[in-house]
Amino acid sequence: MCCVSWYGKEVEKCKERKSKIFLILFYLFSLKVCTFAEVNNKNIEKIMYRTKTCGELRLIDAGKEVVLAGWVQRSRKMGGMTFVDLRDRYGITQLVFNEAEDAGLCDEANKLGREYCIRVKGIVSERQSKNNKIETGDIEIIAKELTVLSSSLTPPFTIEDNTDGGDDLRMKYRYLDLRRPAVRSNLELRHRMTILIRNFLDNLNFIEVETPILIGSTPEGARDFVVPSRMNPGQFYALPQSPQTLKQLLMVAGFDRYFQIAKCFRDEDLRADRQPEFTQIDCEMSYVDQEDVLQVFEDMARYLFKEIRGVELPAKLEQMTWHDAMKRYGSDKPDVRFGMEFVELMDDLKGTSEFSVFNEANYIGGIVVPNCADYSRKQLNELTDFVKRPQVGAKGLVYIKYDENGEAKSSVDKFFTQEQLQKVKETTGANNGDLVLILSGDNANKTRVQLCSLRLEMGNRLGLRDKNVFKCLWIVDFPLFEWSDEEQRLMATHHPFTMPNPDDLHLLDEHPEQVRALAYDFVCNGIEVGGGSIRIHDTELQERMFEVLGFTKQQAEEQFGFLMNAFRYGAPPHAGIAFGLDRYVSIMAGLDTIRDVIAFPKNNSGRDVMLDAPSVIAQKQLDELQIKLDLKE
Repeated sequence: MCCVSWYGKEVEKCKERKSKIFLILFYLFSLKVCTFAEVNNKNIEKIMYRTKTCGELRLIDAGKEVVLAGWVQRSRKMGGMTFVDLRDRYGITQLVFNEAEDAGLCDEANKLGREYCIRVKGIVSERQSKNNKIETGDIEIIAKELTVLSSSLTPPFTIEDNTDGGDDLRMKYRYLDLRRPAVRSNLELRHRMTILIRNFLDNLNFIEVETPILIGSTPEGARDFVVPSRMNPGQFYALPQSPQTLKQLLMVAGFDRYFQIAKCFRDEDLRADRQPEFTQIDCEMSYVDQEDVLQVFEDMARYLFKEIRGVELPAKLEQMTWHDAMKRYGSDKPDVRFGMEFVELMDDLKGTSEFSVFNEANYIGGIVVPNCADYSRKQLNELTDFVKRPQVGAKGLVYIKYDENGEAKSSVDKFFTQEQLQKVKETTGANNGDLVLILSGDNANKTRVQLCSLRLEMGNRLGLRDKNVFKCLWIVDFPLFEWSDEEQRLMATHHPFTMPNPDDLHLLDEHPEQVRALAYDFVCNGIEVGGGSIRIHDTELQERMFEVLGFTKQQAEEQFGFLMNAFRYGAPPHAGIAFGLDRYVSIMAGLDTIRDVIAFPKNNSGRDVMLDAPSVIAQKQLDELQIKLDLKE
């Protein structure tokens, strides 16, 4: 009909032009086009692999002829009937093959193995024995035709939510692992979040700009992945740890609101929440102060949590200084879903007895564990072993139990009187039936970090870290610098482009360790999801920062001369933030690891076991790059 309508309009145009030759030619051409279109429309059903997905048919579709395609989840033979569960990305539909109706077709179905890729034509029918565990459980397909599109070897593990495959095996066959609904749903969630983020930022006039993947090396921060250049022998690109300097240059260029879903690369030791390549929601804004940035991305967080999890975040998120976070929780990313805040006990315990461990300590702190005074010796020994693990590094653990009558029982009874232990109860605010756990050490921050590990362990044991509860906050007023034992010098806590707090500028030369940064981290459930800062936009101040970090003028010019030079051309005040997309999605999905929200992740050694990468390259490639290997034994 559409073709006829179009043809009529074009004929009228030709008549208006009074062109007989053109009219004849057009008639022949259009006849051919229309005929092809009509034939194609008639045959489209014949060449379609499927007319419906395995997740969309319902009882209302009963009696319809449909074509489905997907993978064989499982099959079962019952008498003269064969039942096959067909799975695709959208769900599972039961197929029925009846030996009495078509013995040949039923025999074909009996030959199907797990993960065979097939196409089936049949009639939608009401299911006699309904399955309320799947959305298509009210119907089944009475099969009329079966086509094996691709046979399959027996999979190395079951393609189900509760699989029998270990991590390494599943990563080796990741393309099979991704067929599992639980894994696939994580990637669908990631897709949805990405769309929501893009729409949110677009509505606020942010513009998405792609920045280069091959850039120059910036040794400050994590180790770079380097890429040799064949056309420039002996020289190397680096893969970006983040688009930091590039997005600042975009601010200088006048793109006052930028974002990018950016790939980043860091050659660092890995754990559950780290990968050598990861994805950032990278953002930058001009003509803003710290509160402007926090407000925009608080709003984004509220929007995402509402849309994804149906959770209403508070109208204003808490802001906690770095100093308070360390003092109260021993972490710059505190989990505030539960209490057990630190209580300092120096006045109560240092120098009040002959217990040398406390007398020699520079910090003594404890946590109150509610209703755990009944912990057994075995349980307390387990906690002691936990804090002595190399990952925690404490030398020991002191406990005080207050029974239902308020009487104290402690691992240091012989050193402290009941009155002294009752004073600890008063200081900590412990109640009858509570357990107080105490750590001490010669380095306050180090001991606080150890006590943080113990606090989180108790939170896990008591079920206080509910993945369906979300507590978000901002950590602000970070130190501008931190001491690196490896480098034996001050390093930028975030990066060297972070603006010092104007109130602390007088300390920059003499006491740089006391300078606060205009920096901020977004924390959710004890996980650093994102972080950013107000940026330096003044060449002179940027040069001072490099001096404090130990850069010579020549080094600063070689590595960052392009940025400092750009600042000389009217650089606007600007600030930014970057969120770890992988972490954000994993929190929304309630996962402990980011691997299951990444299509093809690396293992803890940074290897892709599916592709067997990294791998040795051919000598010819090394020769082209003019690289000679001298590997240490």
